[in-house]
Amino acid sequence: MAEFIKIYEDKPSEAAIKKVVDVLKSGGLVIYPTDTVYGLGCDITNNKALERIAKIKGIKLEKANFSFVCSDLSNLSDYVKQIDTSTFKILKRALPGPYTFILPGNNDLPSAFRKKKTVGIRVPENTIALDIVRMLGNPIVSTSIHDDDEVLEYSTDPELIFEKWQYLVDLVIDGGYGDNVGSTIIDLSGYEPVVIREGKGDPDIF
Repeated sequence: MAEFIKIYEDKPSEAAIKKVVDVLKSGGLVIYPTDTVYGLGCDITNNKALERIAKIKGIKLEKANFSFVCSDLSNLSDYVKQIDTSTFKILKRALPGPYTFILPGNNDLPSAFRKKKTVGIRVPENTIALDIVRMLGNPIVSTSIHDDDEVLEYSTDPELIFEKWQYLVDLVIDGGYGDNVGSTIIDLSGYEPVVIREGKGDPDIF
């Protein structure tokens, strides 16, 4: 059964963040808050954990469109081909924030994603998420947790999330109520930016 821990976004406890990071490093799955909806994440370097998330989502790992949650843009060149100045300016203007940017992947992607031509990059404006990634030292691979309710697309109450996910994951963070609107997804892999999904982030950031 998963552990359920409270972390305050305005001042996350270092000990609590370390506990989350230890779970991730040991191949565990974590549900954590972002600046939009709660996410299900694991360490990008752990293939077994990636397979677990894909299985939960009912998809093959190589076909999964997971986001890479980064603490800032400094890791970008590890996963993304060199981008032009105008693309970088868009990223700088929008991040951290409620956006997922689709960018061309490079040849150094982790083996599970090697066949992918593009990757989704997230830098959420949420202290808990950013502190976790910073202490972990590499991105979290993440996907939103959808609700089975037809009216609610996303679960927002951490206690209800725990109730539903306690036997599927290793740790659930209570970081306060989540949002019920996902991130705005913008494809920057072509010649022109294309808004794939309008979510919480203003799509007119260009």
